[in-house]
Amino acid sequence: MKLRILKLAAPLFVSHIAVMLNGVIDTLMAGQLPPAHAAAIGLGTSAYFSVYIALMGVILALVPICAHHYGARQPDQIAIEIRQGFWLALLLSFPGCLLIAWSDLWFWMSDPPQEVADIARPYLWATAAGLPAALLFRVFHACSVAVGLPHLVMSLNVLMLALKAPLNALFMHGLSVGGFNLFEPMGAAGCAVASACLAWLSVLIALGLFARHPRLGEFGSRAQVPFRADRRRIGELLRLGLPIGAIQLVEVTSFTFMAILLARFGAVVGASHQIAASMAAMCYMLGLAIGTATSTLAAQSLGAAQPSQARAVAVSGLKLGLLGAACTALALWLFRTPTAQAFSADAQVIAMAVPLLALVSLFSFFDNAQILLTLVLRAWRITTAPMVVQISSLWGVGLVGGWSLSYGWAGGPEGMDNPLGGATGFWIAAAASLAVASAGLALLLRKVWRETA
Repeated sequence: MKLRILKLAAPLFVSHIAVMLNGVIDTLMAGQLPPAHAAAIGLGTSAYFSVYIALMGVILALVPICAHHYGARQPDQIAIEIRQGFWLALLLSFPGCLLIAWSDLWFWMSDPPQEVADIARPYLWATAAGLPAALLFRVFHACSVAVGLPHLVMSLNVLMLALKAPLNALFMHGLSVGGFNLFEPMGAAGCAVASACLAWLSVLIALGLFARHPRLGEFGSRAQVPFRADRRRIGELLRLGLPIGAIQLVEVTSFTFMAILLARFGAVVGASHQIAASMAAMCYMLGLAIGTATSTLAAQSLGAAQPSQARAVAVSGLKLGLLGAACTALALWLFRTPTAQAFSADAQVIAMAVPLLALVSLFSFFDNAQILLTLVLRAWRITTAPMVVQISSLWGVGLVGGWSLSYGWAGGPEGMDNPLGGATGFWIAAAASLAVASAGLALLLRKVWRETA
């Protein structure tokens, strides 16, 4: 059982890491330009991912739905759902593109210097142009994972990663041939243009796979299913997907709001917090990959009318994921000092980041636990109740608790000598919020299993 989960999870993990490395490449290449370019990328990516992650979550409802049909051996139903997924992706793209491209809104919230705004505006426009492709690709991603073909997603993401740096260089620095400028230098905005081009290239390749792949073809061009919108099925996707999107939005904004609330503490606190946040995001990928694999296999078993098998898969996945989370947390705790030193050469930043990484090791364990439980519940098509648990925990306990500790108990920027000063109070509250969320989700899963026994 565990081998089946690992076989599905491994390519998903590689795929997630490849996507993360795209952002690392942007940051490294923009670091060679004046500081305004890096600041513009930070602003632009924050705006883009706040919108994209939420909308992508809605599309993710396709995974358990298609996995159910796959387990029930209903390829025509999968083909219908895939078509509705494409319609839904296009539907969500309209408000998403408008929101991302509305640069004045993001500038009003962040109040950047004019030189940063001048670069961030075309960056936002380019990312908006790539959003429809990114959402359409998630339909392909959902189908591939649901039918046990995650290596296709991994291969495409790794290919796009290999093309990222050359395309970045082309659009960031321009191209001249014989004194004639084929491409004008775009600076940091070129990173967004490269990402948009790669997103559309991914969609074209995905459509080709739907047409030609021996297994995907039965859900694509060879399926005898009309390509028309079905309000009932789109409504079902929205019923399951909107809470998923809300959960992902809560997770993203928890980090975003934490960074905003810590901005008043100065550059050293901000830099140490960024190191902690980067490692937390990396550790999260393990639970996300194992949880997705577990959820998919459990949903397939439910579709095959084998609920006991689905529970066995879920239990195996939870044990495997929690063991991996514990090992990751232990490794981060043991190597917290060299990890901080790898991210920064500033002695003050390192000194502040080391204790934060110790907290992140605890945080990461509960972060993996909550995503594992959330994804297992998704196999049983339970999404609304987990949303309530996540919102009340991450915002209520996490953000409110963090503000109370750092600003109330420790006294804000003037209380840096307090043990709970700076980012420490926020990370303690964040870890506590995930522990509460994990407990709530575990109780919810037990309740669901009792009712469906």
